[in-house]
Amino acid sequence: MFNWNDLIFFLELARQGRLMPAARRLKVDHTTVSRRISELEKDLSLKLFDRKPDGFVLTEPGHRLFAVAERIEQEAVGVEETLQAAPSAPRGHVRVASMEGIGAFYLAERFAELAEKEPGLVVELVTERHLINLTKREADISISFVPPQGQRLAVRRIGAFRLALYAAPDYVRRFGMPRTRAELPSHTFVDYVEDLVAIQPVHWLLDVLEPLKVSFRSTSMHAQQNAVARGAGIGLLPLFSAKSNPRLIPILTDEVVVMRDIYVSVHEDLEFMGRFRAVLQHLAEVVQRDAAYLTEF
Repeated sequence: MFNWNDLIFFLELARQGRLMPAARRLKVDHTTVSRRISELEKDLSLKLFDRKPDGFVLTEPGHRLFAVAERIEQEAVGVEETLQAAPSAPRGHVRVASMEGIGAFYLAERFAELAEKEPGLVVELVTERHLINLTKREADISISFVPPQGQRLAVRRIGAFRLALYAAPDYVRRFGMPRTRAELPSHTFVDYVEDLVAIQPVHWLLDVLEPLKVSFRSTSMHAQQNAVARGAGIGLLPLFSAKSNPRLIPILTDEVVVMRDIYVSVHEDLEFMGRFRAVLQHLAEVVQRDAAYLTEF
């Protein structure tokens, strides 16, 4: 009989593909992961992984075991909830991944609302420039501007937000206010670092123009907004962040309309479990409630 606990190591290595990332997720040494996988293969008399130069790849028996192990994991995670005599308030940790801008300027306050409503829930907000891999369980829920790809993901569009051109009074005083879209190429802009854009739809200034003059670039939307507010140039910023800064003046609001969808994603195994369902429902409700705030001046 094999050791059931070895399935935890098997699942993590299958998701990460390499010993070191799997070990970090499990908070053990990489040699422990390697040893537990070897023991599992010995106990089952099966080769579960092909060892490749760039990592571990599931064999055919490994793929079959992965499907079974995921079902076992799902049942184990739901044991406490299943055995409760009556539904209780959701509790536990939920890791949510998003882009830095919407995470800092919008989601953080909305999750503070959730903490007041559901004190047993702890949301861990992870901000990255790239899309977090839910299939590898790098997070439980993802909020993104493009629908992520992955096996067994439940993806739902929950709303949208608008972006607009903004400048600071100091910039307008020195260089004038553009009155038409045709005047924009002569102005100076704040933009992303082009070769470090991880998700192309986030390089939203390209929806308006490819600027000829750029005074400052950053991978951080927060940094871009601060630079625009200081007078470095014109920037294309989401309304949910720019509205909070009184030093920003909207420009050409009737001519320049840029929209982005908001998608929420979760692995199918987690979608209907109490604490994850509570976070998903809260996200859908607040985005719907804030529709005007997100899209109108």
